[in-house]
Amino acid sequence: MGKDKAERKRIKAEKLEAKLQKKHQKLENAGKFKLWRNHRPFWGATLTVLAGLLILYIPIQLYAIAFVPGSFAFVGFLFGGLVLILGVLAYLYPQFSTVLGVIIMFLSILSIMGALGGFLFGTIFGIVGGALCIAWKEQEIPHLPDQSKESKESNHLIDHSEVASTKSTT
Repeated sequence: MGKDKAERKRIKAEKLEAKLQKKHQKLENAGKFKLWRNHRPFWGATLTVLAGLLILYIPIQLYAIAFVPGSFAFVGFLFGGLVLILGVLAYLYPQFSTVLGVIIMFLSILSIMGALGGFLFGTIFGIVGGALCIAWKEQEIPHLPDQSKESKESNHLIDHSEVASTKSTT
């Protein structure tokens, strides 16, 4: 049983290494936009900006009555504008994406009161965009040195259990 478990660990480590090499190779050949996009919650922020625009659509159409006492259209301006600003902030400050995602989801749900949630599409896009911002985490892909045939052959001589134990201590 011990050998079977060690074999599974070795296979898992090889799969992880192959996955990292594939990601690194993708990013190595990528353009500037793809590199920029990789370090941000891009799709969450994009859906949030779209949600903010959809939420703002109704209050903009009703701007004539927005400042009449007792009108909730002003609240629509407030919620839609905040969702739009938070989407832009998710692009600019990706390290705060979790907090921004929670606030985005909260404001998207509240926007139903003031702007009908952008025909509910704004609310749905806001909830999904906020969830993507919450779930996003930056993954550092370590720089892997170029491996020639000789170094690939020498890699097979290394005991992978020793490599795994040294990686977990650092």
